[in-house]
Amino acid sequence: KCYCFCPQFRFKEKRMDEVWLVEFYAPWCGYCKKLEPVWYEVGAELKSSGSLINVGKMDATAFSSVASEFGVRGYPTIKLLKGDLAYNYKGPRTKEDIIEFANRVAGPVVRALPSRQMFEGVLNRHSVLFVYIGGDSPLKEKYIEVASEMIVYTYFFSALEDALPTNVTLQELPSVAVFKDRTYFLYDGDGKGVSGSVPDRDFQFGHMDGNDYINSLIMGEVPVPSIIVLNTSNDQYFLLGEPVKTLDQLVQFIHSVLDGSAQAQGGDGIFQRIKRVAFDARSTVMSVFRSSPLLGCFLFGLPLGVISLMCYGICTAESDDGTEELDLLKREALPEEDEYEDRRREGEEEEEEERQEEKSAADKKVD
Repeated sequence: KCYCFCPQFRFKEKRMDEVWLVEFYAPWCGYCKKLEPVWYEVGAELKSSGSLINVGKMDATAFSSVASEFGVRGYPTIKLLKGDLAYNYKGPRTKEDIIEFANRVAGPVVRALPSRQMFEGVLNRHSVLFVYIGGDSPLKEKYIEVASEMIVYTYFFSALEDALPTNVTLQELPSVAVFKDRTYFLYDGDGKGVSGSVPDRDFQFGHMDGNDYINSLIMGEVPVPSIIVLNTSNDQYFLLGEPVKTLDQLVQFIHSVLDGSAQAQGGDGIFQRIKRVAFDARSTVMSVFRSSPLLGCFLFGLPLGVISLMCYGICTAESDDGTEELDLLKREALPEEDEYEDRRREGEEEEEEERQEEKSAADKKVD
């Protein structure tokens, strides 16, 4: 196991042959510091359970080329690396949720359910799961392809018809069913999902505890609960202007995103990236001051004080130099009247000295 690794050492050599759960962080990131104790608990529990998953963390600012290779854009970013695949984790940052994600993604993409007893056990453990029923077919190949992308959200299973609960009735084989809240829905095969009201081939539905990730993405504060549509390919997002109260309102909002009438915000342009970095930096500063005001004053007040003293010294030095130059110019540019007055006074002093000498000479003659 390696719980704090150097990327040019074991990580690059063994990554393709092992499974890695990696946190990409920045030393100044407040959210990363908050995750740190949870991350070490994740590593300790996976190690004690005998898991084959390697847990590590990487300073993305020090190893920017590696972080760029994996498409890291924000901090902290959690990825599970499995061969040449990299799976993003965007769920709650708790030990239980991170470990559940790691075990799910690190295992088989599609798990077999050979018996009805095992099927019932899986239904009791998971709130949502997908099941392929039947033998080999083009539908199964498509199911495995979709499962390899969607495994980050839920579990995918396969079973024979005999292993299904007695209340499940199939219309045809092979078939795909999704089980939720002790009921099930059958895939109708036309690409519109089980209801046809929302084109789920274009959307993935999920929920997120907390709003830290969304706040960082939109660079603002999102009230909870809220509904947001994300385009993960370019970091664009769509927000509904008013709270959703009916299903028709939600469906109308989704269709407005598809037909382009909804206004897209955000994006991954250079200007948006600069704004996001500035927002993350400001959020980090605010989190430091909220958690420890004295430490924040020391960390940010000391550099500002030093800079202020330097600026004062520079301004003062420039002011002195200017005064000396001004005095020099004044001396060099004396008015002609002043020069004439000086010469006149010198002449009077010479005449006075001559009169004194003549008077002295006259006094001597009288004697």
